Amino acid sequence: MNGKRIGIVMHGVTGRMGTNQHLIRSVLAIRNRGGLRLSDGSRLVPDPILVGRNADKVKALAIAHGVERYSTDLDSALADPDDEIFFDAASTAMRPALLRRAIEAGKHVYCEKPVAERLDKAVEIAAFAKKSGVKHGIVHDKLDLPGLLKLKRLRDSGFFGRILSVRGEFGYWVFEGDHVPAQRPSWNYRAEDGGGIIYDMLCHWRYVLDNVVSPVRAVSCIGAVHIAKRWDESGDPYDVTADDAAYATFELEGGIVAQINSSWCVRVRRDDLVTFQVDGTHGSAVAGLHSCVTQHRMNTPKPVWNPDQPKTIDFYDAWESVPDNAEFDNGFKIQWEAFLRHVAEDGPWRYTLEEGAKGVQLAELGMQSWKERRWFDVPPLEI
Repeated sequence: MNGKRIGIVMHGVTGRMGTNQHLIRSVLAIRNRGGLRLSDGSRLVPDPILVGRNADKVKALAIAHGVERYSTDLDSALADPDDEIFFDAASTAMRPALLRRAIEAGKHVYCEKPVAERLDKAVEIAAFAKKSGVKHGIVHDKLDLPGLLKLKRLRDSGFFGRILSVRGEFGYWVFEGDHVPAQRPSWNYRAEDGGGIIYDMLCHWRYVLDNVVSPVRAVSCIGAVHIAKRWDESGDPYDVTADDAAYATFELEGGIVAQINSSWCVRVRRDDLVTFQVDGTHGSAVAGLHSCVTQHRMNTPKPVWNPDQPKTIDFYDAWESVPDNAEFDNGFKIQWEAFLRHVAEDGPWRYTLEEGAKGVQLAELGMQSWKERRWFDVPPLEI
């Protein structure tokens, strides 16, 4: 192996996202191109060991992608001093305990979100990581989506003038599983297994709003169980006990109002699976995963309400695309590279476990808002 080796214990990556985004398109992509170039010109080469409970799945994944090391023995993997980083993409319910074990073993830790099911557990593990002095981070993948990078660039340039509001639409139809297999795992729809779209998506919306628009200051949310019965991976029916849709309103710093709908029970008629529209006094923009279009106030049409005549304006014509005038890489890979630099040479890193706890905080307040049917302020979270 040419370059400096860095060992990574990758736990729970046999799932779709863990395999595709973290293993194949991030860690192995970095390894296969010869490693990550550091500031001194040397290369840092990831050497993963895949760890999971299902021996057959872990072995098959390792063989399929040329990973030499794999195991079902997490304790042995954590005990190896030659592996510096522990990464977790398994069950949220197990995550705080797993991170603690890894930190106690002296590992730097990186994980998927949410960092915990409850705020107290999220704060506890963030404080433990901070006190222990290890490097720690959580995945904030959507911040490096091309569409959101363009949206943030518009904000930073002052394009919007004073931002007034944000409208977000996220989701698609997840099949029930009886006639067409579901595209998402069944545990997502069982509260007892850590499922629910509020806990899943409000963690994302916290860091998106905080970093791309303005910090979140208050939340009002209502959830729903729209589909009461689904079929699992074995074809067996089960009762849905977790919310499959969430309709949230946020007050952001500066008096900005944001509304984001999240649903696994919606059929898509929009530009992408997720879209964010930001409206300001000087202009507006709509961003998806990759594209972003803008409308300046000088290009804004002047419609007049007249229900007696067909519309005469094509409202799509007055929007202009933000060009791809930069190279956009995979968002997960970008953040893996940044975290590896953080570990290897103390490079800059902002997405700590404390930031992950902020996402859990907003999700918990969203659930409480739904239960009590009222607004909640989002207090500062200090760890």
